[in-house]
Amino acid sequence: MARTYSRKKGKSGSTKPVGIDNKSWTATDQKSLQTTIVDLAKTGKTASEIGMILRDMHSYPDVKALTGKRISHFLREAKLTGEVPDDLLALIRRDIALEKHRETNHKDMTAKRGQQLTLGKINRLVSYYKKTNVLAADWTYDRKKAVQWVI
Repeated sequence: MARTYSRKKGKSGSTKPVGIDNKSWTATDQKSLQTTIVDLAKTGKTASEIGMILRDMHSYPDVKALTGKRISHFLREAKLTGEVPDDLLALIRRDIALEKHRETNHKDMTAKRGQQLTLGKINRLVSYYKKTNVLAADWTYDRKKAVQWVI
């Protein structure tokens, strides 16, 4: 697949190995897995952070392989998701950090380009989430308002 901004094909990313049976050494109790996910979410962890903690500290290498559901599905069932999805929130945090950097470094054109690319990704993701009804149809990204509720 081609890259978005460089017109190059690039190398494909890593994928999980197919068909490896880890059930002999993994904990397969789904109730305890669900309570662990909910407990970690209540401490303020995002779905990706929860996945890394489960992999590294609780011996659950792949939640979806064990349960058939993603971590975000468990969070939706427990009503612990925020109003903005995690991937969009990460892009918004990056945009705010770049803006803060550019306030003190006015001539940093590389940062300006990075901010333009990040804003394009935000706009694409927002339009996708509006189409899939994850975000409200009148939701717009405003950097000045986002600074107040992101950080």
